[in-house]
Amino acid sequence: MTNWPQDYSEAWTLSRAVSRAGVGLHSGREADVELLPSDLAGVHLSFCGDSRPPQLLRPDQVRDSALCTTLVLGERRVATVEHLLAALVGCGLSHVEIRLSGDEVPLLDGSAQNWVEAIAEAGLTPASSPRPQQPTLQQPLVRARGSSVITATPAERFSLVGVIDFPQAAIGRQQLSIELTPERFVNEIAPARTFGFRDQVDQLRAAGLIQGGALDNALVCDGDQWLNPPLRFPDEPVRHKILDLIGDLALVGFPQAQVLVYRGSHGLHTELAAALQDASLTPAL
Repeated sequence: MTNWPQDYSEAWTLSRAVSRAGVGLHSGREADVELLPSDLAGVHLSFCGDSRPPQLLRPDQVRDSALCTTLVLGERRVATVEHLLAALVGCGLSHVEIRLSGDEVPLLDGSAQNWVEAIAEAGLTPASSPRPQQPTLQQPLVRARGSSVITATPAERFSLVGVIDFPQAAIGRQQLSIELTPERFVNEIAPARTFGFRDQVDQLRAAGLIQGGALDNALVCDGDQWLNPPLRFPDEPVRHKILDLIGDLALVGFPQAQVLVYRGSHGLHTELAAALQDASLTPAL
């Protein structure tokens, strides 16, 4: 059993390198990921066979793309980064390098659990420099898109509240509140898998998306039932939405705030991350 950090105040890197391989959700192509210890603060990314030094991942590299979070790194794009980033920061890592073959992070089982297992296999060790400064918040932030809304309110500790509301009876309205720690992330959020809807599968595939989606890496909802039960939690969908949010906040850091999201999306999460970054750069009056 891994002894995870108690909170997100200290700096941690991996004890050794570890790798995983799998198929990308949207491309359907195989890719390899190696996670490496690093002396550099933050999450850095390099590409297999590329001699250029690893690039620091930043919030301004994130693009709002269909059904996943994509990074634009010069002439390269890297898709579906959110589950891996959530695992790295959720487990408490602050110094790590990702080495990737291809342009999409493998989906694995559709959750962050396989990434957590890889991190546990490698082990954590104290990093050689302090962790990046977390964003500070002087006043509440609110961002909305249609009926969807996300807020960040200054608080003593980082906590998340997720609310979803779907017409499909198998999901319906779900909500979850969690004060995040590495151990709670590992046990309560990381195992939650991505989910989709049976009536959208053909349309998405025709649009060139979810080419790697399958019943072993995504929950599929068909109205009042799931095509591939059992669920890992009765409220697995809202837990996965919180997992996505953690991944989308990974590059800006966890604010000392309560973050509440109603009917969230990667685009909405990304808007909040950008606002947190701006708020941290703006001097208090």
